[in-house]
Amino acid sequence: MRPLSMLLDRLSRWLLWLLLGTLLIALCWTLVALAVIMREPGEDTADEDLRRAAYRATATAIYIHDASEPVGAVPRFLLLQDAPTMPPGVIPTPTDSPEPPIALPRLLVPRDPTVTTLSGTQVPPQAPKVIREHSLVNIILLGSDNELTTDDFVRTDTMIVVSLNLDTGTSAMLSLPRDLFVYMPHGNMGRLNTAYGIGQLRHWQPDEGFGLLRQTLFYNFGINVHYYALVNFSGFEAIINRLGGVDIAVDCAYRDYYPVENDNDDVSEPIKYELRTLPVGYYNFDGFDALWYVRTRRNTSDLDRGRRQQLLLRAMWRAARQQGLITTIPALWAELTELVETDMPFDLILRLLPHLISLELNKIEHFTFQPIIHTDNWTSPDGAQVLLPQRNAVHRLIQDFYTPPSPNQVALAGPVISVYNASGQANWDIVAGERLRWEGFNAIAQGELETGQLQATNQLIDFVAAQKGSPVPRLLKALNMTAEQVQINARADREYDYQLVIGQDYQSCTYGVLPPNE
Repeated sequence: MRPLSMLLDRLSRWLLWLLLGTLLIALCWTLVALAVIMREPGEDTADEDLRRAAYRATATAIYIHDASEPVGAVPRFLLLQDAPTMPPGVIPTPTDSPEPPIALPRLLVPRDPTVTTLSGTQVPPQAPKVIREHSLVNIILLGSDNELTTDDFVRTDTMIVVSLNLDTGTSAMLSLPRDLFVYMPHGNMGRLNTAYGIGQLRHWQPDEGFGLLRQTLFYNFGINVHYYALVNFSGFEAIINRLGGVDIAVDCAYRDYYPVENDNDDVSEPIKYELRTLPVGYYNFDGFDALWYVRTRRNTSDLDRGRRQQLLLRAMWRAARQQGLITTIPALWAELTELVETDMPFDLILRLLPHLISLELNKIEHFTFQPIIHTDNWTSPDGAQVLLPQRNAVHRLIQDFYTPPSPNQVALAGPVISVYNASGQANWDIVAGERLRWEGFNAIAQGELETGQLQATNQLIDFVAAQKGSPVPRLLKALNMTAEQVQINARADREYDYQLVIGQDYQSCTYGVLPPNE
């Protein structure tokens, strides 16, 4: 028995030393990991790729510093979306109810900034999360200008969040101005349109450009964007031309430079640029003209440009529906993804297809930032003209963006408005009808008056004469009309609820667009 006792004693000692050794190794590894986390930005970061791979496998967040980055050596917090456990300082997106019937990408939220002031302005605290009461799938549509630049840096001057409500069958679009000056989780303040490019340049994890933009949007606005679709100028033109052009109702006159052929037979400069004025009217644009229309801002602003981009998306949707292309999206997916960069999986498209097929234009709401209300003009210390978001007003805007139309709003859209043209200008009834549909009204363009007579001023004939809940004030505001232009003519046998006659003084442009001659 004694040899057996000695053997057990040696075995127990060996196991004890093995346990102590394991604990010592674990302690050393932890100290090394902490040292990396606390590393100052300027310290050596050799074997970065190996460390990045090791930490991805062990779900650890680290600071990364690359002195060769041309946009400035600012440390970033690396977030691992595929981590089996939560990294230190990182929390999962708070859940809200109900969850969509589709599995959506997970968002990790970076820790709060350690400084209070950056780039000459106060760093905003993380925005409160926008509450949603429906199953939403949020997709951000991005347009890049990198074809026109030579610095190999992607700027997303077009940023439109499209929210699909799977419960109500409705949708909403929100345009984000490119010049919004926001905090980015890489540790600096900057224009919102640079977030994607910075993420691409620094190989932000997870999801590179979209990953940094996604976390930037969540930090500043409290919304979780699940997918993205990015297109450059060539891809945009190709899509418009694939649709055979789009019909656009232009309700503000625009003037900007436009390329034309040089009549002087100058081979060295076959193209010259001349000022082109686009009057109020109804147009069919090919890809190039559509791009000119949504990019111009010579006599307008970036906020109005966001509105025009949404108008174009409506026109594209209408053209696709008229041609029956919505139902053929699965067959066209390979062709579409050659023009558009996206992380949307094909099976998601199939799941969303019933929603897309049934989505009518009157079920799409539109939201844009308004000057003074949602933004303040500000000049940064380096002279950049940017927009500072007004936190409370922006939160209310985005909460409205998340909320589907109320029964009262649906009721207001119910009355039918018949629109006639007595202005002497072609298709102005269509322009006014599109303006009213943008506001959610049910308007029908009827062409010219049967009499063919012209009217000097607009006229609204009210066949309902409702005492309460009348949409007349909203109609007048949308068309920039006054109460003196309203005629009451109550009729029980009416075919339409209201009749709008467009006169020669029609002017519904209320978006801060200057007349072209100013």
